[in-house]
Amino acid sequence: MKRLFIAALSLFLFSGQLIAQSKQSGVILFESTFNPVAMAAANGIKLSNEAIARMPKSSVTSFELMFNPTYASYMQVEETAKSSANPADRHHGGMRYGGLAVFGGGINREFYYSFDDQKLIQAFDLSDTTFLMEEKLGVLPAAGMGSLQTPPVIEYIQSDETKKILGFTCSKVIVKTSVKRKIQGEEKEFTDIAMLWYTDELGFDFSPNPALWKRGAVLAIEGKGTDIEAKSIVYKEISDQSLDLPAKGILITQDQFRAKMNLRRRQARLYRSGSWNEVKTMSIN
Repeated sequence: MKRLFIAALSLFLFSGQLIAQSKQSGVILFESTFNPVAMAAANGIKLSNEAIARMPKSSVTSFELMFNPTYASYMQVEETAKSSANPADRHHGGMRYGGLAVFGGGINREFYYSFDDQKLIQAFDLSDTTFLMEEKLGVLPAAGMGSLQTPPVIEYIQSDETKKILGFTCSKVIVKTSVKRKIQGEEKEFTDIAMLWYTDELGFDFSPNPALWKRGAVLAIEGKGTDIEAKSIVYKEISDQSLDLPAKGILITQDQFRAKMNLRRRQARLYRSGSWNEVKTMSIN
């Protein structure tokens, strides 16, 4: 019996090594760089020298993609945000992509992929509760927009340009995002340009920002004052259990999430207007 157990354990360990050796399982480290001064300049905002001096310097936050042939997870690496300036300038949590700030940001999110059924689940904390919400690659979540906002229009332009990232051949896609906003009663259109670099050589679909995706695995996103790029890859065994969804997560639809966020916005407006009694009667749970 003991020999049988040892043989089974050896077979399990050997199969895990084979997966790692075949480069189907491992960890990719991403670094996200945010430069508020560069973002302002790219969006045509002129800052005084005094304003620039007061703004935080560029910062770098690390994210980790763990994957195996069946599942993957993408999340921020805890307590590894680092800055090119002093510790007071560091940013923790949230993801910033593009000058329009229509993707990510605000809530610190984790993403879980199931490759077999092509599912993508976003996990996030809101009001001390962990929620799980299904999304789709390349589709801007309707829940992320306010009830009075017009959803942006995203256009993908394929380029012939390629480059190597971590040894993978990556193709370039230009992403043009246009959104209309009313400024002092006048409707204006704002346009943002970002570059995606994706590869088909990893064998699965992924993006550090799920809303920005064309095909394959996106290993770099270049935006206005914001960049994210894969910096290293280590092949090793990753168990399915280590890629499980949070055990206490509560499923929520995008409509339910949007209702919660609209309620939070209404509460904020009431706080600013001093309507304390009405705020107390409202609940976001």
